Amino acid sequence: MKPLEITKDVYWVGALDFSIRHFHGYSYTTHHGTTYNAYLIVGKKVALVDTVMSPFRDEMLTRISKVVDPSKIDFMISNHTEMDHSGTTPEVLKIAPNAQLICTTKAVDQLKKHYNDGWDIHTVKTGDELDLGGKTLRFYEAPMLHWPESMFTYYVEKQLLLPNDAFGQHYATEQRFADQVDQNVLWREAEKYYANILWPLSRMVQRKIEEVVALGLPIKMIAPSHGLIWRKNPLQIVTRYLEWAKGERLQDKVIITWDTMWDSTTKIARAIAEGVHSEGLEPILKLIPHSDRSDIMADLLEARGILVGSATLHNDILPTVAPVLSDLEVLKPAGKKCAAFGSYGWGGGAVKKIQESMEKGKMDIIMEPFTAKWVPDSNELEQALKFGAEFARKVK
Repeated sequence: MKPLEITKDVYWVGALDFSIRHFHGYSYTTHHGTTYNAYLIVGKKVALVDTVMSPFRDEMLTRISKVVDPSKIDFMISNHTEMDHSGTTPEVLKIAPNAQLICTTKAVDQLKKHYNDGWDIHTVKTGDELDLGGKTLRFYEAPMLHWPESMFTYYVEKQLLLPNDAFGQHYATEQRFADQVDQNVLWREAEKYYANILWPLSRMVQRKIEEVVALGLPIKMIAPSHGLIWRKNPLQIVTRYLEWAKGERLQDKVIITWDTMWDSTTKIARAIAEGVHSEGLEPILKLIPHSDRSDIMADLLEARGILVGSATLHNDILPTVAPVLSDLEVLKPAGKKCAAFGSYGWGGGAVKKIQESMEKGKMDIIMEPFTAKWVPDSNELEQALKFGAEFARKVK
């Protein structure tokens, strides 16, 4: 349990969680585990930026103790009160009772509600600075990235940005830097992180990034609170966030996701996929019971569009489709092009429900739904193929 000096007098003292497979309840799968990153900055005064989930407190405290006596911590900086980052705050302030807790005004009530009302709390706002003795920390409020009280900490002399949940990934590895790991896994996890956590906040993401860029802050390293640290070309992740926020980064692919009862909807999905492919776009097929909902949202982030299908059951969708529709409603992939399809027997309510969810997600429904009664015949499958081809032409 060694700390790692990421730049002079700044140490990663976080924790590795290789076992976790679900996050935010069961809404987000973490196939590669995660990290809880905390950073110790040592000057004449000592500051700890964020902590770890409470089950990992000993791991963090052991790493800290190999750099300084934890009781010598002068400032406990809370960039974000969510418990995966603040969970060990009570232990730190018990060990270092003279430490001052630094946070935004909005964080005070949250911290008190979660933990304690007897701490020495000092609130900061954008532009406020903390001098550790030749080492300057400057604070920037970042509301709704991704909670109302969130803030960034910037180490001026080292041009180091500590943005907590922004620019992170759920990726546990013994490596600490983004340039040391499989780039395909790294970017996939960064993409999934944005899609499932920050996508509904895209306008605020764009505004905050543009605000930081306007300040002209030189940034040599970005150290988020989950996953890998960006040290080589750190602004590449900032650029990628801006592209995602604006919906400007698109790959030539279309997501087709559905569930079926007696394979009629599957036959339609396959025909639609053939049509999409005929127009030069890659169809990504996701049969919902065998596909992960948070992976589907990650696939959708850079897709040109999505087609969602369901058989009709009790004049409604199949229950397995509901979580995906819920994600479309709450993640709000605004402007993403979409359409519905499905099969039915004597009543066809599934596609209506799908479209309602698309509308709630502020998506762009570009075609009327495609449906087939009972089992699609050869003519209907040909029409489904044409439906897919037309969809592909419209999203190019």
